[in-house]
Amino acid sequence: MAAHRRPRQRATGTGAARTAVALTLAGAATAAGLGAGTGHAAPEPAPAQAGATVDRLYREAEAATEKYNGAKERADSAERRLERLRDEVARREDRLNTARETLGSAAAAQYRGGALGPALRLALSSDPDRYLDGAALVQRVGTRQKAAVGAARAQLREIEQLRGAARIELAALTSRRAELERHRDTITARLAAARRLQARLDAERRARLGPDPASPSPASAASAEGRALPAPSGVPGAPGPHAGAPGSAPRTPGDPAPGSRAAAAVAYAHQKLGSPYVWGAAGPHAFDCSGLTQAAYRAAGVSLPRTTYAQIGAGQRVPRSQLRPGDLVFFYPGVTHVGIYVGGGRMIHAPNPSAPVRLAPIDEMPFAGATRVT
Repeated sequence: MAAHRRPRQRATGTGAARTAVALTLAGAATAAGLGAGTGHAAPEPAPAQAGATVDRLYREAEAATEKYNGAKERADSAERRLERLRDEVARREDRLNTARETLGSAAAAQYRGGALGPALRLALSSDPDRYLDGAALVQRVGTRQKAAVGAARAQLREIEQLRGAARIELAALTSRRAELERHRDTITARLAAARRLQARLDAERRARLGPDPASPSPASAASAEGRALPAPSGVPGAPGPHAGAPGSAPRTPGDPAPGSRAAAAVAYAHQKLGSPYVWGAAGPHAFDCSGLTQAAYRAAGVSLPRTTYAQIGAGQRVPRSQLRPGDLVFFYPGVTHVGIYVGGGRMIHAPNPSAPVRLAPIDEMPFAGATRVT
C-alpha cells in the first residue's frame, strides 16, 4: 500500500553528518530491488529520494494487493460454482440410479414371464376375458417403461454436461489460484524491499538524532503479512502524533452524512482507528484499504465489492467539492487506494504496513474520484 506522505527535504547538518548519511544509505536502492550496473556503483540516494522509493514500493504492493483481492474474489466464486455443480451431479446420479433400479426390476419380471407370444397366451388361457384385460395393462406398462428409458438417457446426457461444466470451473479455479500466488509473491517482494529501505532510513535518523526513547525496538517489528510496522515521524507514510490511536481523532463538524447507512459506516471506521494494516484483510481486527471500506459498509448493512476498482463503481459518483461523510474517496491514477470521508477534508483509511488505520487529509495523495454509496 502507498505510504501516502509527500516526501519532505530534510537538512543533513554538517559535512560530517552528510557523509554519515551517504554511507548509511549506500546500497539502499539495491536493497529495494532497484538494481544498478555491475561496472559502477549506483548513486547514493538522498533521504527524500529513499523516502520516495519506499512510497513507490508501498504503492506497488497496494496495486498488487487489490489485484490479489480481485483474484481471490473470482477464485472463491469459481469454487462456489464448482461445489454447486458437483452437488447437482450427485443429485442427478441418485435419480438416475433409482430409475435404473426400476428398469432392472421390470426387465427381470419380463424374463421370468417367459417369451410366449400374446396370441399363444390367449389360446392357452383358461379365462380369455381376464387375459385380454391383463394384456392391455402390460401394454400400458411397456409404454411407461419406454418413457422411463428415454428419461434415463436424458439424465445421462445432462449429467455429462454438468460434469463438463464442472471441469471448466475446476480449470478456472486452478488458474485463479495460480494468479493469487503470483500477486502474493509480488506483494511480499515489494513489502520486503520497502521494509529494508525503511530500516536504513531509520538507521540514518538514529545516527543524526540519537536514540529515540519513543521508537519501537527491533523485536517489536511486525511479521511480513500482517501487523502494522510503526514508522518514525518525518518518514514518508509515518502517522502524526497519536494519529492512529483509537479515540484520538475527534469528529470534525461539517456537513452531515447523507443517510443513516453512511453515518453508521463512518462510526464503524472511527471505532477501527489504530487497527493494524494486513494485506488481504477485511476485518474485524485488521484491514487493507478496500477491506476497511467494505467492512464499514457491511456493518451498515450494505454489501460492497472487494476491490477499489469495483468499489468506485458501486454508487453515485460525486465531485470533490460535494463530498459528504461516508463517501468513498479514491486515489492515484490506477484507483489503487480508497478511504472513507469523514468531513473537514479528512478521511479514515488503512495506509500500508508502516501505519495503522488512521485519520488523514484527503489532499495528501493524488485524488482520483469519489463515490456515494446508495
